[in-house]
Amino acid sequence: MLNVLLTRLRQGHRTASYPKSEPILPDRFRGLLQIDANKCLTLRNPQKQNDCVKCATICPTNAIRVIAEQGPQIDLGKCIFCGDCVHACPTQAVTHSSIYPMSTRQRSDLNISHNKTLALAKPLAHELRRIFKRSLHLRQVSAGGCNACESDINVLSTLTFDLGRFGIKMVASPRHADGLIITGPVTENMKLALEKTYAAVANPKIVIAVGACAISGGLFAGHTQTHNGIDNLLPVDLYIPGCPPHPYTILDGLLRLLGRLPKQ
Repeated sequence: MLNVLLTRLRQGHRTASYPKSEPILPDRFRGLLQIDANKCLTLRNPQKQNDCVKCATICPTNAIRVIAEQGPQIDLGKCIFCGDCVHACPTQAVTHSSIYPMSTRQRSDLNISHNKTLALAKPLAHELRRIFKRSLHLRQVSAGGCNACESDINVLSTLTFDLGRFGIKMVASPRHADGLIITGPVTENMKLALEKTYAAVANPKIVIAVGACAISGGLFAGHTQTHNGIDNLLPVDLYIPGCPPHPYTILDGLLRLLGRLPKQ
């Protein structure tokens, strides 16, 4: 027993210092997509845009479309961060960065291009922020998810991230929750359960969409047994893109919504 205690003392404090310091992400991390206008063949030769639409053609979720003189337009709400567009681009004009903050308050803010940057989420209105800033209880609803987004939400409760230190907790009942954090494309079988869960949360309440499936349907968009995410069913307060989003992307979005991030 003494050896165990001594080992624990030697290990010290293991919780990451985020948000006081930037997280250390792996080299293979696929963050925000970026477009280099100087390398993009469509932007360099707008009259020949049809000669290069490889990034758009190979995208499995139709997240990219190429417009003359505007170049590639990327919808992060549909993007599954597979990297196919990066590999398909013959000039390396499309690349993944190491930028992990990607959450927005509006669905349209997830659309980016070479001259339109991501409009990151702003905090809740003053009254809601006063209520939820120090204590936010969320009910997680998997509306047909594959468990990838759910896993990255669950990992926020481990000692590395320690979500509880921010006053944010996942609860088992919507009766005890201040809002919902939803994953999955909303399958037909989960639609009624999701609506009942939302109705069971007392006002005021917030809704957070995590992952491409919850935002747009992801790979399942257009399928007859899904509802293409929650946008058409519930009012969404925060969109967190990814497939799945990195835990730091989710944590960054939650803290932005609550106004808990240090001022830049």
